[in-house]
Amino acid sequence: MEPVKLSQIVMMWFPDMMPFLKQIELNSLIMLRDGLSILEAQDAMEIIQFSICEHQNLAHLQ
Repeated sequence: MEPVKLSQIVMMWFPDMMPFLKQIELNSLIMLRDGLSILEAQDAMEIIQFSICEHQNLAHLQ
C-alpha cells in the first residue's frame, strides 16, 4: 500500500486537469495497493473521477 495525493496522480497522467480541480480534491490521500509506479492512465482517470464525485457528495451533505 502506498499513500499518494491525488495531485501526484494528476501531475503524472493528466497535468492539464490541474487548474480544474479544487485544492481540497488535489490534497486528497489515495491509497494505491500496488503503488504509483504501475498505475495506468485508465486507472488514474477512474481515481480522479471517483475523487471528484466523493467531494461533490460531501459538499451536498454539508
